[in-house]
Amino acid sequence: MGFREQIILKMVDFEKGCPKRIQHFLKVYEFAHLIAEAEHMNEKDKELLEVAAIVHDIGIRPSKEKYGYCNGKTQEEEGPKHARELFEEFEGLSDGFVDRICYLIAHHHTYVNVDGLDYRILIEADFLVNAYEDDMDKEAILTVRNKIFRTRMGTELLNTMFDLGEVTQ
Repeated sequence: MGFREQIILKMVDFEKGCPKRIQHFLKVYEFAHLIAEAEHMNEKDKELLEVAAIVHDIGIRPSKEKYGYCNGKTQEEEGPKHARELFEEFEGLSDGFVDRICYLIAHHHTYVNVDGLDYRILIEADFLVNAYEDDMDKEAILTVRNKIFRTRMGTELLNTMFDLGEVTQ
């Protein structure tokens, strides 16, 4: 079993009893993979992105336990600590790899100062899933598309999934 599959199983266990969150991270993972392939991301960066997509919402359960609620800010605050704990079980992970994933977790609801393709793809993949799961209206989706979507494949998927038509910018 590969590293990503092991992380998926760890996250399934972490989210035990919450199939909605398990289904969510699996969808984000697959969209991130698809967009990364279309962007010709190298294998090393793609692995980092895909692991980040799997664990990006690891802060939800701890936020609910600690605060009694969860929002994007509390997820970003609580997630990195729990991701680091999960990664301790794996030998050979570089500090840079873990640090970047924790950075992405700590910023995946922050749509300004996006500092890399991995970050860009993660927020696009997460939004593709959130827009559907949250039953967002078309106007809100269009606004987000115009403000944060930059990859060709992410934009194409959003346009097709929600029948938005072509970008007119």
